[in-house]
Amino acid sequence: MNGIINVYKPLGISSHGVVSRVRHILNMKRVGHTGTLDPMAEGVLPICVGQGTKASDMLTDSDKQYRAVLRLGVTTDSQDMQGAIIEEREVNCTEDQIRAVVGGFIGEISQIPPMYSAIKVDGKKLYELARKGIEIERSPRQITIKNIVVEEVNLPFVTLLVDCSKGTYIRTLCHDIGERLGTGGAMDSLVRTKAGGFSIEDAISLEQLEADGGEKHLVGLNQVFGIYPAVIADEKAQARVLNGQTLKFDVPQGTYRVINKDGTLLCISDANDGVLKMKKSFYGGSK
Repeated sequence: MNGIINVYKPLGISSHGVVSRVRHILNMKRVGHTGTLDPMAEGVLPICVGQGTKASDMLTDSDKQYRAVLRLGVTTDSQDMQGAIIEEREVNCTEDQIRAVVGGFIGEISQIPPMYSAIKVDGKKLYELARKGIEIERSPRQITIKNIVVEEVNLPFVTLLVDCSKGTYIRTLCHDIGERLGTGGAMDSLVRTKAGGFSIEDAISLEQLEADGGEKHLVGLNQVFGIYPAVIADEKAQARVLNGQTLKFDVPQGTYRVINKDGTLLCISDANDGVLKMKKSFYGGSK
């Protein structure tokens, strides 16, 4: 099997734990995920299978959507409600003030990664230092918040739907919104609703995957990358793909799927001046 399975990650299990379960269910070694979800988070976790593991980095780079519940009036060391409470403050802001402050985070913003993250500094993961009570200076990162919708305000809780770029820490976003409101804030819960072109409506549980098997829920690579136009390679061009060589096609500049006459995805290539240079090979992949 080669492709992607849209799995719903439940609460209380790590993303690596989901991968291990899928490996066992499918009896396959080549299984991976496309972006970590913390154990306290749930939702869309695209699982790459077989040749699909080659697509992991491209899907990880895609935009994502989350539904988060922010709890105002509380600041914690982990920026979520699983951490130790550092400070509690009165929540006396209005819904209009909340909406105005939240709207101010839309666009390209600077975000300081939390200590409880897997980012490495001098070879050590930040969360390993945080567990020892060590806090170090972190460099801010540029991220993009494409949109935030305030879905519900039921103080001290605020439900947010966030469309964002890769590398966004929703915990930190909740913390920063709370600081700007002057109340403090921490993430109470998190559900990823979209990732890698997959949505929560189509995600399946591990129990359903075990009952049905993988074939029924496998999305082929050609479909996964259907956002890119296709060019069809003949046998000669297919051989060039196998050898990692460029192809010549009279197409406008852009990114393309290169498929063979059977509809099998061979690679993703970037076109410039009629020359297609391979970006990612899936030779031997799936339709």
